Amino acid sequence: MLRSMMIAKLHGLRVTGAELHYEGSIALDPDHCDAVGILPLEFVDIWNKTTGARISTYVIHGLRGSRCCVLNGAAARTCQAGDELIIAARALLDESELREFVSKTVVFCAENRIVRTITQRLGKNAAGNWQPSADADTE
Repeated sequence: MLRSMMIAKLHGLRVTGAELHYEGSIALDPDHCDAVGILPLEFVDIWNKTTGARISTYVIHGLRGSRCCVLNGAAARTCQAGDELIIAARALLDESELREFVSKTVVFCAENRIVRTITQRLGKNAAGNWQPSADADTE
């Protein structure tokens, strides 16, 4: 059986722009993507904490170091500059892969700077049930 697991999350990233007349996607600073392992053209789920909107689109890289978060095409209708987002990538993993599974989350301040990195892994407890363990670093 395959499990749908969160492999990467950008938490609290603020929208810096919206371009309605673009082909689609979300443009993100490559530094932010590299911090959690999100690849260009990877599909992500986006949850707008400000409005409650939920969408799915793919990632393109913006300018490195710009701290950009620009929704393009139809996705531009779901947000405004300043809205706070959660962006998550997932992967389908076989149960045999869960012991090697690592999930990374970065948390942002209002200026889209990384303030904390959280790395999570799964392990089995004494009863044989999966449980997460987390390491957090403050930037």
